[in-house]
Amino acid sequence: MSTIETNVSQPVSDELALVQAAKGGDVSAFEQLVKRYDRNVFRIAQHITQNREDAEDVVQEAFLKAYNNLQGFQGQSKFYTWLVRIAVNEALMKLRRRRPERMVSLDEDVKTEEDSVPREVADWSPNPEQQYNQAELREILTKTIQGLPPGFRMVFVLRDVEGLSTEETAEALNLSIPAVKSRLLRARLQLRERLSRYFQKRGNGTNNAKPGDDQA
Repeated sequence: MSTIETNVSQPVSDELALVQAAKGGDVSAFEQLVKRYDRNVFRIAQHITQNREDAEDVVQEAFLKAYNNLQGFQGQSKFYTWLVRIAVNEALMKLRRRRPERMVSLDEDVKTEEDSVPREVADWSPNPEQQYNQAELREILTKTIQGLPPGFRMVFVLRDVEGLSTEETAEALNLSIPAVKSRLLRARLQLRERLSRYFQKRGNGTNNAKPGDDQA
């Protein structure tokens, strides 16, 4: 699924050069890294916290922690992957502080609806007669993604929205590669199933239907 392609890939050598300069005390180099990735990190944080103010706090905390621990970055992975892992952890801690009565984890044993992968996936693409503009489609998709279980949602966001590789997603979320592949498949299937229900309701004239109404 190639929806909402918003990430901008950058040469690894250029990124490493900025990291090395920042390690050497060049503050402007780190500021360039912030400008390059702050929007991406914000989107990821907002998908987890589902709160704009919390997401803004996560961005600040993640970059501050990255800067303070920059000397510990060994370059065995991309700086952005390392940064995303910090941001994910900060966002989860933000959620735990907000909801102390409920442990929030992306490591939980998430399951699909009815504890199984949907057997069939209906075609949810809108018909030519359905004149949805780009903004409305984006809003519908965003709300539907938010309705996915946290473990599925984050894998989907990192892989299909932010464009990280399977290996980078596994590293950022501290999951195995098979777990990432499994959750991504289930996330895509659940997303298509929920969007299918939504468009079917819209096609039947049920205008009050919302993508999140059928959350598991």
